[in-house]
Amino acid sequence: MKIRIIVGRVTVEAELFGTACAQAIAKLLPINASPNEWGDEFYFSVDVKASLDETATRNVRAGDIGYWPPGNAIAIFFGPTPLSGGPDPVPASDVNLIGRTTGDATILRQAKGASTIRIEAI
Repeated sequence: MKIRIIVGRVTVEAELFGTACAQAIAKLLPINASPNEWGDEFYFSVDVKASLDETATRNVRAGDIGYWPPGNAIAIFFGPTPLSGGPDPVPASDVNLIGRTTGDATILRQAKGASTIRIEAI
C-alpha cells in the first residue's frame, strides 16, 4: 500500500508491506499524531497491539518504518539514533518492519521539532 508521511512541512512517500502488523496499521489510516524524537527517528503510539513477527529485527536502515511492540508505536527511521555506532539507526529493541520510504528519508531531518505527523493512503 502506498502512503504519504507528512511531518510539519516535510512530505515523503512510502509503502506499507503486506504483513499482518502492517495491515493492522493500514486499517487506522489516516493517522494523525504528535511525534516524539529519538535521534533521527520519529515515533508515536497507535491503537494497535501486536507482538514481534517474522520481520522482527534491530537491523534497520534509514527509510525503514517499524512497529515497536513495547510502546505500541510506529517508528520512522531517517538516520542515527542514540544507540548507533555509525550512520545506521539502531532501535531501542526489535521492531517489526512494516514499510519503507520510497524517497530520501534523510529529508525528514528538516522536520525535527514538528508538532504533527500524518500518515495517509495515496
